[in-house]
Formats: sequence, C-alpha cells, structure tokens
Amino acid sequence: MFEKLFMTPQDPLLKLINEFNTDKRTDKIDLGVGVYRNQKGVTPVMNAVKSAESQLIKNQDSKSYLGLAGDMEYLDLMGHLVFGGIRPKKSRFAYLQTPGGSAALRLAGDIIKRSTPYTRVWVGLPCWTNHIPIFSAAGLKIETFNYYDRENGHVDFESVMMATTNAQAGDVILLQACGHNPTGVDLNLEQWKCIAQQCVERGLIPFFDLAYHGLADGLETDLSGLNIVMDIVPEALAAVSCSKNFGLYRERTGALYVMTPSSKKAEVSLTNLFELARTSYSMPPDHGAAIVRLILRDAELRQDWEAELAEMRNQIQLTRMQLAQGTGKHNLSFIKDGKGMFTMLPITAEQIARLRKDHAIYMAANGRINLAGLPQSKFDKFISALDAVLA
Repeated sequence: MFEKLFMTPQDPLLKLINEFNTDKRTDKIDLGVGVYRNQKGVTPVMNAVKSAESQLIKNQDSKSYLGLAGDMEYLDLMGHLVFGGIRPKKSRFAYLQTPGGSAALRLAGDIIKRSTPYTRVWVGLPCWTNHIPIFSAAGLKIETFNYYDRENGHVDFESVMMATTNAQAGDVILLQACGHNPTGVDLNLEQWKCIAQQCVERGLIPFFDLAYHGLADGLETDLSGLNIVMDIVPEALAAVSCSKNFGLYRERTGALYVMTPSSKKAEVSLTNLFELARTSYSMPPDHGAAIVRLILRDAELRQDWEAELAEMRNQIQLTRMQLAQGTGKHNLSFIKDGKGMFTMLPITAEQIARLRKDHAIYMAANGRINLAGLPQSKFDKFISALDAVLA
C-alpha cells in the first residue's frame, strides 16, 4: 500500500518556519508566521485568558466529551459577539464548535459539497495559502479572481465585481471580513454594499472567513461589512477563529455558523453538520472554548480582554504607520491605508531570498509580512536591509 505514496511538497510557510528555527543568527527576524508578537518577540498568553484558566483549574469538575455541537454557551456568546446586529435571525442559524477556524472552513466546504455538489467557490487572489487547498480537499470546484491591485496597493474592485457578475446562482463567494490575509487591504463600506446587492440579485452565497476580528479597526467596526451583507441575504456561512484575537493558537478554538432561509432548513443543516463532524474529528476540544466562554460572560474579564486586544491592535497600527513612511529610498505610503496584521511589500522573489540569506529576515514568498513580527528594536535593521535589497 505505502509503496504507491509519493513525496508531497511542504507547505511554504511551514517550511519557512523550519528554516527560521534552524537559523543560528541571533539577529534574525521572522515576518512570515502569522502570529501576534509583543515587543519582546513573544506571543503572550493574554491576562484575561490566564484568569479564565485559573477559574477552570479551580472549578472544572469533568473532562468528559462536549458532544458534537461543542460548548453551547460559548457558541451563543460568540454568536452574539459576531452576529449581534442580526439576532432576530437566530432561529435560522445552524452552528457548532470546531477545532479552529481551519476545521470550520473545511466543514463548510463539506456541507457545500454535500448540498450542491457542482457549486463553485470564488476565491480572490492573493488569499490565505490554505484556502484553496482546504476547498479542493473537500472536492469543490474553485474559481479565482484578482482581489488586489498590487501596483497601487488597493482592492481591484472592478475584478471583484466582474467575478460576482460571472458567478452563477448558488455559487459561493469567499469574503475575508477584516484584516485581509495576505494584503491587509479591506473592502470599504460602499464596496461591501455593492457586494451585498450582487449576492441578493444574482443568488450568490457569501462565505465569511473571520480570523482577525478585533485586530483591524476594532470589535464592532471589523464586523461592518459582514453585517451589511448578512442583513439582506437569505443564506450565508461564517467560519470564526479565536486564534488571533484571544491568542488561543494551539487550543484550536473556532466555530462555524450557517445562516439558512428558515428555521426548518437550519435544523436539517445542523443534522448534516453533525454527521460530517462525527466522521471527521468527532468531538471538538474543550479548553479554548471554555476560556472564551468565561471571558465573554464575565464583565471584568471581558473588559480586560478588550483592553489588551486594543493594545495589540495599536501596536500593529503603529508599526504600519512607521513602515508607511518608507525606507528613505522607496515609497511605502500605501501601507498606512491597510488594516490588521499583514501587508505586502513590492518585492521580488530574488530580493526576498537576499533578505533571508544576507540579513536573516524571513517572509513569505509573495512578499507578505506580519507587522506584529517586527519589534521596534529591529525596525532600523529591517529598513536598512530593505534599502540594501531594493537598491
């Protein structure tokens, strides 16, 4: 059996992490992996998370299975956090806890494939490196369009609208709600309204990936586009992740919410989601969801969490504004208009390789950098290195 297997290519970002970890240079900079780091270069455990974990250690009396749906209070609290503006439609939602946002994306892909096998999923490029592999693994047909005008550093909205025009009724369009990965360039409110109208008129199903909620403009503002669209469409999907905004990366804490046209269809959809989950990962993990539940239901913990999230967001924005001032030789002003953790540098693969080889600076092959990976102590080194390779 195993003789028929062949080597598969390693994920580029995972390969980059391995190369960074084995680099012996002490002044190296990792701008590739998409995690938040503080000024000490550490991905911290948030204070509210530590407090919630202390409560769990003291009061939790069982490690039994959660059940297929997961932690229901966590799901309700997250649902209120994300979809508070459309709560009257709650009966039309089917939802369950998932092992991180990635499992939510895959489970969504599976139910799309089961319900409408020939549906196409439209994905704007560039996208998160795992979007297309996940949907392809679910057996879905992928259509791509250009999302980003790299030359001018803004959304290629003409191409976005062309995609919604070319899509057929029942097709799914993937939309990153905020903090676009990898570009850091989000849709504005007028553009969201246009997309919402197209979804209604052409019968398209919006599928939101909400991985960076709270790290772009703030908890409420980051949901503006999502609310505009979901307020008027009959059907939608949303994959939610707590990795970034709660710092729960390794706890794999996520959820999938599916909005259907009626409560009856929501009930039917949930039974299918349960069956798909059962044959995939079966039961979701408890720890991360329990932490989020305790934080969101406790006023003091929630206040602490929101304050620390704001600090994280402000640090990222400060780095963005500083980098937008340019290297002295090159104009990077477009970066100031971006949102969230990421931006894309106007840089070639050869220049990226030189940064890695000559300056111990690691970034994705498409020029995406994680702004939260650049501490103030290494900012001057980074600017000097950019000047050197862009000369």
